[in-house]
Amino acid sequence: MTASTTGADAVDQAIAQGIDLDGTPIPSNKLDLYNEVMALEGQRQRSGVTNTMRSRIVRIGAKHLSLEELNQRLTSAEFAPLKDKEIAFYYKGK
Repeated sequence: MTASTTGADAVDQAIAQGIDLDGTPIPSNKLDLYNEVMALEGQRQRSGVTNTMRSRIVRIGAKHLSLEELNQRLTSAEFAPLKDKEIAFYYKGK
């Protein structure tokens, strides 16, 4: 992997260029749908940053941390612990 294919911004930069991380063009129908959905999301009223932070931590943290570690880290940071539905979704089969 190179710096251009790592990190949170790599995907956003690739989408903006219309070129996948492997150098192949992203089909226009996929880009169009992505951009349409992101525009809708951009119009959605937000209720607070803390809930969004927790959601991102859970979604991404589940890829990198064990259930026990993620749950402990959430509660140590004074976020709500993992919910049963999150455990079932992110850790089923692990």
